[in-house]
Amino acid sequence: MEKLNAYSDKAIEMIMAYAPQLLLAIVVLIIGLWIIKGFTKQLKRILEKRNVDESLRPFLLSLISAVLKILLVISVMQMVGVAMTSFVAILAAAGLAIGMALSGTLQNFAGGVMILILKPFKVGDFIESSGHGGVVKEIQIFHTILETPDGRTIILPNAPVSNGALVNKTTKPVRRVDLTFGIGYDDDIDKARKVIHDYVESDSRVLKDPAHQILVSELADSSVNFAVRLWVNTGDYWAVMFDTTENIKKAFDKNKISIPFPQRDVHLLKN
Repeated sequence: MEKLNAYSDKAIEMIMAYAPQLLLAIVVLIIGLWIIKGFTKQLKRILEKRNVDESLRPFLLSLISAVLKILLVISVMQMVGVAMTSFVAILAAAGLAIGMALSGTLQNFAGGVMILILKPFKVGDFIESSGHGGVVKEIQIFHTILETPDGRTIILPNAPVSNGALVNKTTKPVRRVDLTFGIGYDDDIDKARKVIHDYVESDSRVLKDPAHQILVSELADSSVNFAVRLWVNTGDYWAVMFDTTENIKKAFDKNKISIPFPQRDVHLLKN
């Protein structure tokens, strides 16, 4: 009974000694998180007002928020009475273990930094990387977020994006549309070329410089193929490609020019 009373007295004594510090630490933690949240919102407005690169904003906000929260936790631990020398030693050992376990995550972080420094693409560009393609919506600390033309969201780790092959389809103001049209061997090549030329000339979206090209590219098994190369503004690429494909087919039909398709003759032999 005496030992129980001694333990109770000791517990009460410790509570009285550490309760004010613990309560103060909790209050500081809550207020600190609230201040950090408000600060990052204000910083976001400042970055938008000063027209900071859209690709850089999410990265900076995430990084600054993480650093401030880490500093807040360290300050709170000091208030509770945790010896920082011991804590730093433990943190260093834990950091080494965590670093080895999260090596891929750290590579993604480094990849994000390299993307923002080298700027192979920016928010709004259409890129292809790691077998995926889409419009860049956001560049985060560890991931790059793409949106596909059919409305899907793709999240790519930054490490392979920064280290692997990357195609940026919107970095140039103009792009070339490459199309192939086949006509039958019995059709007039010059007539077909004129039909294609007349339509291309009528489309104001096709640029005059560089000039378009209409070339006989192949004598295929069942068709004579034309390679049609058109230069357009990058924003008009898809519309011109689809419209030209449809309207050349209609122009061929109107001018009695055939578009052949593979055919096979089957001969049945009787013994």
